[in-house]
Amino acid sequence: MNWSNWIYLGAGIALGVIFRQLFVRAPNVSSSSSPVAPLDQQDMPPISQQLQQTQLAYFMAREMSQFKGGFLARTTHELRSPLSGLIGLHQLILSDLCEDPAEEREFIAQAYERTLKLLKLMDEILSVARTEHGTNKLDIQPRSLAQVLEEVHKLTYMLAANRNLPLELLPADPEIYVLTDYLWLRQILISLIDTAINQMEEGSICISSSTAPTSNFVNIWLDVPTDAIPWSEPIDLIKSEDQPLQIDQGKAALSPGMRLLINQTLVEVMGGKLEILPSTIAKEPHQEISRLQISMPLVIPEAELQ
Repeated sequence: MNWSNWIYLGAGIALGVIFRQLFVRAPNVSSSSSPVAPLDQQDMPPISQQLQQTQLAYFMAREMSQFKGGFLARTTHELRSPLSGLIGLHQLILSDLCEDPAEEREFIAQAYERTLKLLKLMDEILSVARTEHGTNKLDIQPRSLAQVLEEVHKLTYMLAANRNLPLELLPADPEIYVLTDYLWLRQILISLIDTAINQMEEGSICISSSTAPTSNFVNIWLDVPTDAIPWSEPIDLIKSEDQPLQIDQGKAALSPGMRLLINQTLVEVMGGKLEILPSTIAKEPHQEISRLQISMPLVIPEAELQ
């Protein structure tokens, strides 16, 4: 090894020692100049609350994604039940199990009535599908939230009163306007309240609203008993053949889970979001309530801007 190689080797060792000292001292200098102070006890609750909200948001997003993922399976089960009733009636007729022509005519009339109800269910599902696809145009305009909620309360108050269930409406700010389709938003709220009333044995329903301070959305809240929300229905209906959906053959109405899914789809088409917030203890002892939250875009009317 000649003298030039020794020079390069020495220079390399010297540079390595210098860089090593710099990297070792850098953390010490930064820690000494700007030490990291321990978290105050006052900072802990907001951080803990934010972490809890993040975990809750993840849980709700996962559950609603799974819930919505079974749309095709749910639709199939919704239509399968009335179809099974029609097949049963026709089997009785074709098997000559009717006692007389009058009974046979009665079965035919029942089959005809159920066919009309089945078509009504299909039209309802197709209407939502066309709206989501864009075939059915929405009338999106600024609407007074207070006016919408007051009309919903008038249309649903008697439904709750007939079941001896209190329905409370907390007045909304008359200056709050939401960007929505008035008829669809009204129908969604009525559908959610009607579904809750039909599922409730006792308790009360409270309608309220509030603006979100960190976003341009208005939150519409429906506080109902937890057991009135169709959250416990099977999500993967393809694997639940042993537990078919219980649909009243006489009414042939959509199941609560399907109605919740349809309402969620319509809210999203209008640029909003439908979520189910966690259960809490209500004022009544041993009663859990859950909150259905509909978030709609907040808008400022042109008159107010002028």
